[in-house]
Amino acid sequence: MAGRAPTRSLADIAEAAAQVFTEHGYRETGISDVAKALGLSHGALYTYVQSKEALLYVALAWSIGPDLLDGLETPVRLSSEEEIVALARRWTDAEGFPKLAAALTRRRVPSGREEFGEIVDELYTFIETNRDVLALVAQCARELPEMFQFWFVQRRRGHFEALSGYLTKRIRSGHLREVPDVATAARFIAETVAWFAWHRLGDPDSAMLTDEHCRTTVHHLLTSAFLGES
Repeated sequence: MAGRAPTRSLADIAEAAAQVFTEHGYRETGISDVAKALGLSHGALYTYVQSKEALLYVALAWSIGPDLLDGLETPVRLSSEEEIVALARRWTDAEGFPKLAAALTRRRVPSGREEFGEIVDELYTFIETNRDVLALVAQCARELPEMFQFWFVQRRRGHFEALSGYLTKRIRSGHLREVPDVATAARFIAETVAWFAWHRLGDPDSAMLTDEHCRTTVHHLLTSAFLGES
């Protein structure tokens, strides 16, 4: 019926879209898939978003923080994929890695153990807090050229390079142990943190491990590996 009020909130649409996009990816997800998940008609979803790109935008906004949907006029319209990238960029800029950035410019190191531990904890907190956003972005970025360039090339690889730079600096100053290959060591840190802070939840043999036990164990073992026992 013309003029009939929507039966779902934009947040409902965004939450369902985030789940479907994360499970199936951008290319395999259609407007009808999200409509079906909500029990709505294909046409009804177009009263909320004008396109699949706009649907991904609201899904990402909801994943970052539902308040980002406040004030959006429906149907949500997007002019280009760059608007999705801009939203993701604002999210990563707001989060950042200040502990790592500070370590890269610090000349005097009162405690290498404390500094390294803070960098590990900072990364763990970022991944643990944002794992739903990370899952959505990583899944869809593979199929969207501008998102791929931003997420994998600029942000993810950029973080690996920064972490490698930190390790190189502290190994040279004698604060950290020598490693066979710095780039591999940086990935070892990042992937260890990512698995326990996020990916373990998809493993039926590891999902029961508690967040606190994983966080403290990762901190302890990585610190011991790179600095030795205290």
